[in-house]
Amino acid sequence: MKLNYKRTILIGFAFMSILAFWQFYDQVVPYILEFTFKLNTFETNIIMAADNILAVFMLPLFGALSDRTRTGLGKRTPYILYGTFASTALLILSGLFHKAVNFWGFFITLMLLLITMGIYRTPAVAYMPDVTEKPLRSKANAIINLVGYIGGIFATVVMMFMLKSEKNEQGESVYSSGQSFMPVFIVIAAFMLISVLIMVFTLNENKILKETNIKDEVESDENKGKKLTRDVRKSLIFILLSVLFWFMSYNSVTTAFSRYCVNIWKVDLGTSSGYLLTATITAIIAFVPLGMLSSKVGRKSTVLIGVALMTACLFAAIFVTKQTPLMYVILGTIGVAWAAINVNSFPMVVEMSSGADVGKYTGIYYTFSMAAQITTPLLSGFIIDKLGFGYRALFPYAVIFAALSFVTMLFVKHGDSKPVPKKDLLESFDVED
Repeated sequence: MKLNYKRTILIGFAFMSILAFWQFYDQVVPYILEFTFKLNTFETNIIMAADNILAVFMLPLFGALSDRTRTGLGKRTPYILYGTFASTALLILSGLFHKAVNFWGFFITLMLLLITMGIYRTPAVAYMPDVTEKPLRSKANAIINLVGYIGGIFATVVMMFMLKSEKNEQGESVYSSGQSFMPVFIVIAAFMLISVLIMVFTLNENKILKETNIKDEVESDENKGKKLTRDVRKSLIFILLSVLFWFMSYNSVTTAFSRYCVNIWKVDLGTSSGYLLTATITAIIAFVPLGMLSSKVGRKSTVLIGVALMTACLFAAIFVTKQTPLMYVILGTIGVAWAAINVNSFPMVVEMSSGADVGKYTGIYYTFSMAAQITTPLLSGFIIDKLGFGYRALFPYAVIFAALSFVTMLFVKHGDSKPVPKKDLLESFDVED
């Protein structure tokens, strides 16, 4: 049994397309809403939370629909292909509405764009397990994630080099009225479309399914639906609270960081994208050593180290009042800390389930992470804007929730079985998205 690396990489092109879009969306759209359409922070964050609200309903729906789909293109490919066609067309259209400074056109197009992205997100992720034997899925998922990160890095680099600012009379970095965002919209849309077309034209899903002949397995487990013991249930509650809190902390920063840079440091989107790119790169580099660390000291200890490190770095960022190279060190360390948390927290939740309940507990995990991503833009926006604290409240807000996650994590007593040592380095990259 051997993994088909070429095929796995090509399947990853769909995931690469998705991550390129979300990297662009999270950085550029909040800026446009506030500085082009003059929305306040709270209003902007309400719109930015829409993708997570839609995801709660759409991702399970289209995952299930694609399971039952049978076409000449396969069961996942139609959603990926036509979802990408619709998404890229709407992305270009939203750029045109932005250029015309038409808020309602931009807003309606943006909502339709989020819907079309939801159509092919789950089928794109489900494609790999369909055509990969179970013992090889860990390694395959590592490759999928690595390919996906290329998309995120590409979008960041595009924003750094294509969005140019100038200094105003106050010495602030601003975008002039002549600065066009349209080229960035076009490049991201082209990258998304080309990535998916490469996958579609080089892979025949039905042929691959026939060749691999992987049958769906119905897992039976006498413990299915069995109630957790009191101690295990207590651990589950506390780790889910931890998931909620650290996602509220981390996502508050990633969602608002571009506007923080503009408002506090008086720098442009290209600079803010560069800082966030540092966190992405260090997280990628850290996966392998963190896999080794958790095998030695255990999952819980590795998570606690990650949370403590993230809390300390967020606290240090409070005192950074202007652009400085030190921020690259701080955000790079936060990237390592975030990787330490995510590599181990999801396996801990699943460890508490029986074999037949893994899907159920996976759903519970993502319910809490999505709830955090819906809540934190609204809550942080309310504090920053409605209560009048301004963007200087961003990092104190993040520190509070990171510290809360450390406290709740201390009460987790289960799910800490040490991982089986990996056979090769690639398997250490196997983390959930």
